[in-house]
Amino acid sequence: MKKVVGIRFKPAGKVYDFEVGAFVLQQNDPVIVETEQGLGLGWVAVQPWIREEEGSGKPLKKVFRMATPKDFEQRDRNRETEIAAHAYCQKTILELELKMNLFAVESTFDGNKLTFFFTAEGRVDFRELVKILVKEYRIRIEMRQVGIRNQAKMCGGLGRCGRVLCCATFIEKFEPVSIRMAKEQGLSLNPTKISGQCGRLMCCLTFENEIYRQLKTERMKDRWPKIGKSIETPSGKAKVIRHNVIARRVAVRLDGGQEMEISIDELDPGQKSNRKAE
Repeated sequence: MKKVVGIRFKPAGKVYDFEVGAFVLQQNDPVIVETEQGLGLGWVAVQPWIREEEGSGKPLKKVFRMATPKDFEQRDRNRETEIAAHAYCQKTILELELKMNLFAVESTFDGNKLTFFFTAEGRVDFRELVKILVKEYRIRIEMRQVGIRNQAKMCGGLGRCGRVLCCATFIEKFEPVSIRMAKEQGLSLNPTKISGQCGRLMCCLTFENEIYRQLKTERMKDRWPKIGKSIETPSGKAKVIRHNVIARRVAVRLDGGQEMEISIDELDPGQKSNRKAE
């Protein structure tokens, strides 16, 4: 058996397992760990636990030591290098007239490698760009083309809900999103209203979909009045125009054009649909 800890290198990044060794670690402790790229600075995301020995698979890398103030000074120097490298690379891209959108630069903890992240519509011949960057920095250079969702995750920002993007805060990997999910949740099918900052369908459609499916089952069980059906309300005759399944209310439009909401529990059972709601 081995004592294992989950380490995260970015706020919403993937959690990687490392062998703890003799260290006593708590949540959010900064540590230096061994990675395939050399030493790296990470934070404890999952507290240590005992894991059974596995018969196959790669052996786990180890926690090298606890992080010190000098490690954070090194991180700050790396960030300065990343900012300068981004500006220099962007200038070179313009000079070479390459059709690529550079949006981030990352340095390894020891400063021996720079990774340039970009998006592009197709393949880009960046061999000349790499030669110039190697000549300038005299270290390993990697160009990595990623999707538009990964760009949003790395850059961050605010969504239409007013909160920080989900992908930049807690989503570790992207799940498939379909227009059917928006339809089941009763949202507008206008792409501009259900798309995120990346221009793709919003990720929240995925992780909120399950609760809407459960609510739909309850709605079918309670036999909500179908949209378009005429019902009697305390204010007179009205037509059902939409369902608010979370609040358990139906929106209706009176003959005079006024709209109002009524709790499903207040409706006369005889006015509910005799068929399952769609």
